[in-house]
Amino acid sequence: MNTKQQIAALLERSEKEYLSGSAIAETLGLTRAAVWKCVKQLEAEGYDIESTKRGYRLGVKNDALSEGLVKKYLGVLADKISLEVLGSVDSTNTYLKGKAAETSSWHAAVASQQTAGRGRMGRSFESPANTGVYLSILVRPDLPAQEALKLTTAAAVAACLAIEECTDSKARIKWVNDVYVNGRKTCGILTEASIDLESGGLDWAVMGIGFNVYEPEGGFPEEIRNIAGPITAERARDLRSRISASFLKHYYDIVEAGGLDGFAEEYKRRSFIIGERVNVLRGGTSRSARALDIDEECRLIVEYEDGSREALSSGEVSIRPVK
Repeated sequence: MNTKQQIAALLERSEKEYLSGSAIAETLGLTRAAVWKCVKQLEAEGYDIESTKRGYRLGVKNDALSEGLVKKYLGVLADKISLEVLGSVDSTNTYLKGKAAETSSWHAAVASQQTAGRGRMGRSFESPANTGVYLSILVRPDLPAQEALKLTTAAAVAACLAIEECTDSKARIKWVNDVYVNGRKTCGILTEASIDLESGGLDWAVMGIGFNVYEPEGGFPEEIRNIAGPITAERARDLRSRISASFLKHYYDIVEAGGLDGFAEEYKRRSFIIGERVNVLRGGTSRSARALDIDEECRLIVEYEDGSREALSSGEVSIRPVK
């Protein structure tokens, strides 16, 4: 850890107790001026630090993403999931894909900001600093390529469970990869993979998810203002670190411990699209249909106006409810 990270770790461990500048300086072998400079740098990175004559402590609504805190809330899984917490990165998916050749399974990258966040079909994903969680995880599942949809739908379920575990909000799923709170999109998921051509299975997969934890200052951009929304309106202590850890735990339980079996019913239960009229968008065309069901493979079963039916899978279409 660098000096800033060491000071952040000391403040996190002290919780509500003040730490004097001289005590921090003595512990780390610094001058008090160097401590003050690092504190100011931490504040610029989003830490809420109270400074008084008694010293420094984290504010009651401090919610800076921290590797130490994510590991703390991961508990025993901190030994099974390797972790990097980044202040800013172009894209956590791009970052992990670039490291895939030398990275073991269950390595996660969590960022407080993305400068080039990506969604499905080449769309950009707004990722402003200090308001969300942008997380990717590399896995090497024993899974046929045609079942890769399960990695995305499992992430949607894990995201709902994490949101409800860490906040009072209720989360629902819009097929295939969007999580909604209060009728607004709060999470988007993008899974990218490399296929082993000899076996037809996945060599590796990078599952990326972005959480809109809080509304950005000034609101969401105009083009998504009627679509996107925050998970919660109020900042809470360690919320982004807690959501990160909770999501990783639930995703690990589904993908690794649960072997991707048995979660499809939970995915279906949380869907708000079944029974709705939808547009099936494909190749620049739009076709009206009704969403009938979600099967055990998490495919969406639709019935078109001519009575024909189809099971839709990830990568083929986008689904949007008709207004």
